Amino acid sequence: MAKPMTKTQLVAALAEEMGTDKKSANSALEAITGLITREVSAGGAVTLPGVGKIYCRERPERQVRNPATGETFTKEADKVVKMTIAKALKDSVNG
Repeated sequence: MAKPMTKTQLVAALAEEMGTDKKSANSALEAITGLITREVSAGGAVTLPGVGKIYCRERPERQVRNPATGETFTKEADKVVKMTIAKALKDSVNG
């Protein structure tokens, strides 16, 4: 498996793709990240065309087991961020 792209590499690639400088590309990336974070934190969802949908899902209270001790206890309800991958991205990776 290839190493993941770092933020610096992503900003450089984004700047090249946009035909702008790295400072503008970094600002654009920060703005998009901020928008996604705000929307998902508020319970909404964000669809990135061709990439997927990022959303927050609530998990109910449930029984879990500590694998080290075997002790069973109740874990409180919580929220988890999920992402559904777009079919276009799946197809481009697989075909």
